[in-house]
Amino acid sequence: MAKIIDGKKIAGEALARAKAEAAALKKRTGKTPCLAIVSVGEDAASKIYLRKKREACAFCGVRHLLVELPAGVTQVALVRAVEKMNAAPGVNGLIVQVPLPRHLNAGEATAAVAPEKDVDGFTPCNVGRLFAGDAGAFVPATAKGVMVLIGESGVKLQGANAVVVGKGLITGKPIALLLANANATVTMCDKFTKGLSGITKKADVLVSATGVAGLVKKNFVKKGAVIIDVGITRRADGKVVGDVAFEEVKKALGPAGAITPVPGGVGPMTVAMLIENTLEAFKRQNGL
Repeated sequence: MAKIIDGKKIAGEALARAKAEAAALKKRTGKTPCLAIVSVGEDAASKIYLRKKREACAFCGVRHLLVELPAGVTQVALVRAVEKMNAAPGVNGLIVQVPLPRHLNAGEATAAVAPEKDVDGFTPCNVGRLFAGDAGAFVPATAKGVMVLIGESGVKLQGANAVVVGKGLITGKPIALLLANANATVTMCDKFTKGLSGITKKADVLVSATGVAGLVKKNFVKKGAVIIDVGITRRADGKVVGDVAFEEVKKALGPAGAITPVPGGVGPMTVAMLIENTLEAFKRQNGL
């Protein structure tokens, strides 16, 4: 059986460190780091994610400011709300909670976030800096969390074959860039790639972020590989599953392999990395 990479445990340790750092920063500056979240409407999934983010802020001693807008808000009003938080001196990190209602342009809304407060790493400025290999870029929280989990597996990325399945702006693309910046040899695929299993079976590190339940089966992996499952799907029976057929892949990897579960893998890391980014933004804005 492969080693289970416990994202919940690793995220808990990261949050404990963030709590200690936030306390030290407050003692040093007399200021409390602050994360502002602009939320639109009553999307059920968004409310769950919002609660987790607010709970993490409360645990770490980070002030959170929730800007709630009605589902029918106009694009202009949404951007104005973002710009108001950009101008707020006490706000260090700022995110727009997605998904947004269909009539709104999420790309335009996130692009309006000031780059120095963009702790989600979604603005064109931070995306471009990440593409250029700039270590000062704010890295999207999920991608950053994936890299931490890969590091926990003990695999050496330099020269490793890494395959990323999924080309999303939030997960797949930034993960591929981070892996390339770590000197891995990266192949990007998606669920439509012909002969996908033949490509993934060569991977030393395989990251799947498609949202297709059970896409990655035992014949998609080689023994000893590291598998990071970013996908999340709620089945008709209510069970939450990932892109990876967990039990059969765990067996196929053998004892030298490693795999993240769903839930309890990448998900908790996203929130922890968001808090880390907020503290980093606070330090930069205060010259620390």
